[in-house]
Amino acid sequence: MTDTAMLPESWRGVLGEELQKPYFSELTAFVEQERAKGPVFPPREEVFAALDATPFDDVKVLVLGQDPYHGEGQGHGLCFSVRPGVRVPPSLRNIYKEMHQELGHPVPDNGYLMPWAEQGVLLLNAVLTVRSGEANSHKGKGWETFTDAVIRAVAARPDPAVFVLWGNYAQKKLPLIDTERHTVVKGAHPSPLSAKKFFGSRPFTQIDAAVAAQGHKAIDWRIPDLAGR
Repeated sequence: MTDTAMLPESWRGVLGEELQKPYFSELTAFVEQERAKGPVFPPREEVFAALDATPFDDVKVLVLGQDPYHGEGQGHGLCFSVRPGVRVPPSLRNIYKEMHQELGHPVPDNGYLMPWAEQGVLLLNAVLTVRSGEANSHKGKGWETFTDAVIRAVAARPDPAVFVLWGNYAQKKLPLIDTERHTVVKGAHPSPLSAKKFFGSRPFTQIDAAVAAQGHKAIDWRIPDLAGR
């Protein structure tokens, strides 16, 4: 299980050593035990889907989520995103509302954020697996050590990026980022519990300005509708 082939090729050079560390062996053993007991999301082949969708050198923006959706068929390895055909969850609905208010883009009919990932938006959860129906059930088992290494790797690149930290949990990762070289966009979490503070925070405008200042191609935030395809 600790073979570096688990990782997408572009990330192996910067993360391969993590897979050789004792914590990672313990973590993979724990996840396998959990899978033996019952459903764990996302499926094995999608645990590293965020890294797969956004190669290391292509990361322009890193959005940090907490842990995967724990409902059947929801999580597929990208934070805030759900598979086509799955109802858009509340936090993502609020992200879409803010995008509509800020940029004027229509609210999409789906929650599949792969178009963002393919343009260099790394949609990373701090914890990469979860037990069915139990949020945060894999918290504190080692994933955070691994995803901290992902954040550090992006922060150590010569090429600057934008780090999007919504909510207190994500903002605890601030010490991992050199804020002199990178831009950090902070704000309230888009969940219904803090959405009042999230609305009007204009994160997309801030991200767009930073991406442009860093000399990177602009991100098209529009998500194509899937109905009628």
